[in-house]
Formats: sequence, C-alpha cells, structure tokens
Amino acid sequence: MTALQIIEKIQGRFGGSILAAFVEDKHPRVHVASADWGALARFLHDDPELRFDWLANLSGIDYVADGMLCVVYDLWSFDLRHSFAVKVFCPRDDAHVPSVAHIWRAADWHEREAFDLFGIAFDGHPDLRRLLLAEDWEGFPLRKDYVFPREYHGIPGSVELDWQQKPDYPKG
Repeated sequence: MTALQIIEKIQGRFGGSILAAFVEDKHPRVHVASADWGALARFLHDDPELRFDWLANLSGIDYVADGMLCVVYDLWSFDLRHSFAVKVFCPRDDAHVPSVAHIWRAADWHEREAFDLFGIAFDGHPDLRRLLLAEDWEGFPLRKDYVFPREYHGIPGSVELDWQQKPDYPKG
C-alpha cells in the first residue's frame, strides 16, 4: 500500500483520533495522542491489508517548548513490503504511553530505553526498569532541559579544559 492508502485506511477507522497526517513527507506518518495509541497499534498489526509485523525502530523526541514528549514508531510489513510511522504524543509532566511489547516483541527493549533516557512510562510493559543507566541515576539525559551531573558517586561527570589549553598528546 502507498502512504496515502495507509493513511486513508487509518483515518477511516480512527478519524477523530488522528491529530495530523503527513502523506508527502519523507517520513510518512500520522500523529496521535497517547490515549489512542493502544487501539491503533493493534489495528496496524492485525488488519490484513496493513499487517505491520515488525517494529523497526522506536525513538523519543522532546518538544520541550510545547511541553510534550513524543514516541516515534517506525513499522514495516514483511508480507506486504510497506512501511509507515506513527508519532504518539504525551505531556512531559505526565509522560505515559501504552506499551506495545505484547504486539511487537522488539518494543520490550526499545520502551525500556525510552523510559531510561526520556522518562516515558510505558503502561503495561512487562519489565519497565532502567536499561542503560544505574537504578539510582537522577533525571533523563535525552530531555532537552537535562543538566548533566558534575559527578556521580564521586566519579567526575566531565573534564573541562580552559579553551586556551591544548592537550599534550603523545607523539608517535
């Protein structure tokens, strides 16, 4: 199916839930609120004309100026050889999105990563916990307003050089 056909099929079923649709974009997609994502995800996976059986990628975006976080789902159908994306929006101060780990197994790992780095809670996830950072890490490093800590348990967070200093690299 073309992106236009996919969008028309989605709008035919979820018309009022679609916040925006981008057919001609280099990344064809629809935008939805987090409350509408669970039903749409199941439809995208199960509908015989869509059959999006692979979650190729899940990534987060911080729209700090708008007070929103977004999860981008890039989907692919091996059987039908088409792709599509969905952007799911939630408020930054109450970042919850329904888990789709029960639909696409790859989401298990991806959702944990987005939870760890953006602070997005994936409701219904079977094992939502930090993946890359220590359990006691404070904050979410991929949020745009994140302030990197000067140290963590006595370990320096960064090494700052005076701009006029030049490091003395070994020769050879």
